[in-house]
Parts: sequence; structure tokens; C-alpha cells
Amino acid sequence: MTTAVIAVILAYLIGSLSFAVIVSRIMGLTDPRSYGSGNPGATNVLRSGRKAAAALTLLGDALKGWVAVWLALLLQTRFGWTDTVIALVAIAVFIGHLYPVFFRFKGGKGVATALGVLLAIQPLLGLLVLLSWVVVVGLSRMSSLGALVAAVLAPVIYVLGDGRWWTESKPLTYAIVVMTLLLLYRHHSNIRNLMSGTESKLK
Repeated sequence: MTTAVIAVILAYLIGSLSFAVIVSRIMGLTDPRSYGSGNPGATNVLRSGRKAAAALTLLGDALKGWVAVWLALLLQTRFGWTDTVIALVAIAVFIGHLYPVFFRFKGGKGVATALGVLLAIQPLLGLLVLLSWVVVVGLSRMSSLGALVAAVLAPVIYVLGDGRWWTESKPLTYAIVVMTLLLLYRHHSNIRNLMSGTESKLK
């Protein structure tokens, strides 16, 4: 088994650590998959009334995306990995969050993990995407709308930044597009609610 294959598998396993479930268990809270939207993510954990638990979930899910890609980039030269390997690692850790092997393949929607991946690929990219989320949520009070707008803008910002703030990598561009498509798919119910005007707002 090549080092590249091992890296992708390990990235998936890292992504499979669902911090919404882990944090809830440690803090003695109800499994987030059993209430609210049933989504094991920071927004649903917030419905438990424990802001600290939601914050730890958000941090953990973002950190695992960052760690997986950061480590791959750190080891890229040593093992002679191409950007395609880095792109596969990025997709693997993200898919691990969506479909975690440790939690019966029932994962979150991937917003925080995608942010972590983007911050590892290029910190400024991640910050610009995060800023777009903050602006949209601040104006609409809808986390899902912010996530959808940020997801669509991520590949656009990455491509537009080529030659200005960073050098674009085609494999990483494709990885970001794949994450965008998966984020849109995982938010299909939110998209329906937004179109019907029934999407819930943050308090």
C-alpha cells in the first residue's frame, strides 16, 4: 500500500471523528442525532442550550479538516506527493465527516470541516469564505443560507485569487468544487425551506 493511499485512508478516519457526538457524550448531553434536525453538527448541538458544547463541536470539526490537509501538505515533499494526493486527502476528510465509519455513516453537513480544509489549503481563502458566511448570517440570521453562499463562493474566490494572493492548483480547485457540490446536496432540505420561506433563523 502506497503512502498516498494510507494518507487518504487516515484522512477519512480523521474526518469520521464526529465531534458533535463525542462532545455531547463527554458533557453528558443527549445525542444530537436524536433531536432537532438530527444533524450532528454545531448548530444542532446549540439547540441543547449548551453554547460551550456547540463551540467545542465547531472547533473540533474545523480542526480535523485543517489537521488532515495541513499534515498532508507538510509531508508532501518528503513523500513526493502531487497536488492530486492533497486534493484526495481534502475530499477524504470531508467525506469522513459526512459519512463517518465510527458513527454508522450518519454525519454532519460539513460546513466547519470544509472551512478547516480551506484554511489549510490557503489561510486567506478560508478567512475570506468565513467572512462571506458571517456577512450573510448577520444580514439574514440564517446559518444555512450563510453556508450555502460561502460554499458557492469558495471555488470562485480560490480561482480569482490565482496570481494575486496564491497560486491556484487545478487538483485543489476540483477538490473545492466537489466539496461545494456535496455541501449543496447535504443542505437540500434547507434549500427547500429557503425556497418556501420556512427556514428557521438564529435567535
